[in-house]
Amino acid sequence: MGEIKVQALRDVNLEIDEGEYLAIVGSSGSGKSTLLNMLGCLDTPTSGAVFIDDVNTISLSENELAEIRREKIGFIFQHFNLIHSLNALENVALPMFFAGVSSEERIKRAAELLTKVGLGERLHHKPSEMSGGQQQRVAIARALSNNPAIIIGDEPTGNLDSASGDAIMDILEGLSREGKTVILVTHDAEIAAHAQRIIRMKDGRFIEE
Repeated sequence: MGEIKVQALRDVNLEIDEGEYLAIVGSSGSGKSTLLNMLGCLDTPTSGAVFIDDVNTISLSENELAEIRREKIGFIFQHFNLIHSLNALENVALPMFFAGVSSEERIKRAAELLTKVGLGERLHHKPSEMSGGQQQRVAIARALSNNPAIIIGDEPTGNLDSASGDAIMDILEGLSREGKTVILVTHDAEIAAHAQRIIRMKDGRFIEE
């Protein structure tokens, strides 16, 4: 940050098993979102290594990282990040376009995923025509579009009321039971309590597990 060097993470060593449901907890500035960006191949560390399926991702090209993100990782963000000019079906189908899936298969799978998250009757609604909870369900369906093994959520209930947040957590628990690896970042202890394992962070370090 200008001339000021901020060490966002330090002495971090973490192993996440296939199918694990993990919550990373900490206050703002603790380093949890930076860690999530490393795990999701959105950022690369200045030193150290990040392995996914025994591949050290810091040695990969940007195209190779994009391929891992597209095929192995589904992202769920606090602010949904939906494309407002597209309806729910089109938002969910979009990642499959970049994966080379045929138009017919994209539409079919998008409809199935939206039905799975309880939006089977709102396929053609745009984000502006949906509640926050419904938009987050669309975002979850989109995260699942290429059938990733890893689901990463950055404060996925942060903008939702408690009832909508509970519904989103029920969906994530269901994905965990299906064998997906679920990694959540949150500052909310009640949200973290849904996970099988909780790691607490402060000042870029793990302080408790």
